[in-house]
Amino acid sequence: MRKTLNEIAQIINGEVVGDSNVIITGVCGIKEACEGDLTFVANPKYLSLIETTKASAVITSRDVKDVSKPIVRIDNPSMAFAKMVSLLAPNEVRHPQGIHAQAIIGKNVRLGKNVAIQAFCVIEDNVEIGDDSVLYSGVYVGHHSKIGKKALIYHGVSIRERIQIGNRVIIHAGSVIGSDGFGFAIIKGIHHKIPQIGTVVIEDDVEIGANATIDRARFDKTLIGKGSKIDNLVQIAHNVVIGENTIVVAQTGISGSTTVGKNVILAGQSGIVGHITIGSGAIVAAQAGVTKSVPSNTKVSGYPAKPHPIARRVNACIQKLPELYKNIRLIKKRMLEIDELKEEIRKLKEKIK
Repeated sequence: MRKTLNEIAQIINGEVVGDSNVIITGVCGIKEACEGDLTFVANPKYLSLIETTKASAVITSRDVKDVSKPIVRIDNPSMAFAKMVSLLAPNEVRHPQGIHAQAIIGKNVRLGKNVAIQAFCVIEDNVEIGDDSVLYSGVYVGHHSKIGKKALIYHGVSIRERIQIGNRVIIHAGSVIGSDGFGFAIIKGIHHKIPQIGTVVIEDDVEIGANATIDRARFDKTLIGKGSKIDNLVQIAHNVVIGENTIVVAQTGISGSTTVGKNVILAGQSGIVGHITIGSGAIVAAQAGVTKSVPSNTKVSGYPAKPHPIARRVNACIQKLPELYKNIRLIKKRMLEIDELKEEIRKLKEKIK
């Protein structure tokens, strides 16, 4: 597909700066782009690449000025570029259709219109699957579970019994929804399993990455709020509540009965202790260890997690430890020399007497 930069600007409601007649034939990342490609810059630290990229034009934020390359300025470059990717390089993935003969479907299963179920899926009794949903091979859905409309469940996903999955939910390969929460009582040194009889509720427009695990509640429900996005290899424990439009990045672990507000960002490898609250709009930095509740609209980092400005100062001090250690050794050496000198002076005074 060929379009002029001016045509692209009209599609994404952007402002052209430079030659609006440049022909665009493809899309690519800013480092890999070639002549004819459209690319984008959303992060300010990559602005310098605008001058070196081989792309014919760049989508940027509205505050970018004085560049030699033709640009389209817009409020949200990432979303605008995503729209152009769909237009200029449409996704060619074709999802399966129909019910495969080797799918195992139990009793009283209710399937909506245009549901697709691949081979070796197991759908237990009394399951409900909404219109236009797709289940790839090897998916297991436990009894009395409900999957909404236009859900996309990839290979090898396990959805245990009595789980509720909303509309337009995407679950990537290998994830497990509704396994038992990690609950044990210690009696005379022996771990006794506590029954986990709750459920998991995943609201509309949630996306869950590969090999993520979301445990069922001990009672009531573990809840993933509408529009939230969960990365690969995330562990969410029993009775956790995650608010709407929250992002949980890879290898994060959230302990049981923690409440996470709306529009929160939990960065990679962050760890959250149980029975606390992460306020709406909070940001937990990568590898942070959160041991107490975090107020809304606060950024924390470090271990144990502290407000980010304090954590930065603590980290700056830690980086100076080798120098501080060296100085302390030098001070200690000088103090010993002073003590020795004082002793010599004392002895001299005694001789004079």
